[in-house]
Amino acid sequence: MQSNDSADFRALAEACRADLPALTEKLITAVFTDNPEWTDYTSVPRAELRDACGRYLARVLDRLSTAAPDPETDEVAAAIGGHRAAQGVPLEAMLRTFRLGGRIVWEALLDRAETVAVTPHAIRATGTAMWTVIDGLSSALSTAYRNTELDMVGRDERRRYALIEDLLAGRSHDATFAARTGREFNIPLDNGYLVIVAEPLPDGRAALSGPETVLTALGIRSVWHNRGEVVIGLVSLADREADVVLDHLRPLARGRAAASPAVPGLANVDSAHNLAQVALDVMPANAVGLISLNDRYPEALLLRSPDLAELLVAHILGPILVLQPGDRDGLIGTLSEWLANNCSAANAAVRLHCHRNTVLNRLQRISALLDRPLEGQRTYLELSLALSALELSRGRA
Repeated sequence: MQSNDSADFRALAEACRADLPALTEKLITAVFTDNPEWTDYTSVPRAELRDACGRYLARVLDRLSTAAPDPETDEVAAAIGGHRAAQGVPLEAMLRTFRLGGRIVWEALLDRAETVAVTPHAIRATGTAMWTVIDGLSSALSTAYRNTELDMVGRDERRRYALIEDLLAGRSHDATFAARTGREFNIPLDNGYLVIVAEPLPDGRAALSGPETVLTALGIRSVWHNRGEVVIGLVSLADREADVVLDHLRPLARGRAAASPAVPGLANVDSAHNLAQVALDVMPANAVGLISLNDRYPEALLLRSPDLAELLVAHILGPILVLQPGDRDGLIGTLSEWLANNCSAANAAVRLHCHRNTVLNRLQRISALLDRPLEGQRTYLELSLALSALELSRGRA
């Protein structure tokens, strides 16, 4: 660019400084009348908006009249962009305002060109320089706006993470905290809730595939939370039965997942989480599926009392467990199938792919080894619990 052209458009820019108050008012008016449906400055006080418009227009003139550094790093435009992002003003509205400001400055420059002796070539050079400045300031605005958005998202995620952690730790017994959490996640305070705990697969995939999407399609609110080795889901039941909700989620399982019983209100979510974790712990390490603690209370009781469970297994099944593995496993399998089939030797034989007499012979041997008859309610209970404890210990191993 020729040096005399630079001097001319700098002179035009300096001449326009006297018009800044009027140009600012013109920009404020244009913001709200040029394309009203694009405008959303409701979160910005009018005095603050006027001040920012004035600073922006002054910055355009500053950059036209001085050899300032790259406008894409302009601190004034960046400050405006970051502040508006925090206020929730749409980026499109901000960029439109910058363009409107550029048009107003250009019109003012043309008006001043009539009183300041400049060449037509200098006017063209001024236009090129001005729109380069507008583009650079818009870029600085956008960069700062998006960086602030990312920071805000990070802060929001950290706040939400902390809220859920406090919820699971029992702070929801505080009514004020519970109300705040309900507002934050848009979930009711007094409602039935399920807590679901899912363990990611070894390759990092989720144990439940897209549960929030499925629940949302059903009109069910849920909040999902990553905590180290597990994913925790908080499901608002509203007027739905827990089993019905779980039936929709079970087809999504591709790893281990477990649900608590339904609990009333957010104040009980901490205990529900503990119960869901107990249910997950009773599942074998290689299991696939979504279970409910409602279906695993005996195993949960045994898991909560591991020393007693070990004593129970040794006391009830000890004489069988000391046998050779093949012999031992055959007798344990027969006893399990017999109990699972309502003590029917015929039905157990079908499951074991052997003759009914074979089952009866094995049961007689088991009775002799244990030195007790296999009939009777208490015997059934003790044998079933001992077998469950044995299976639980093997599954966990």
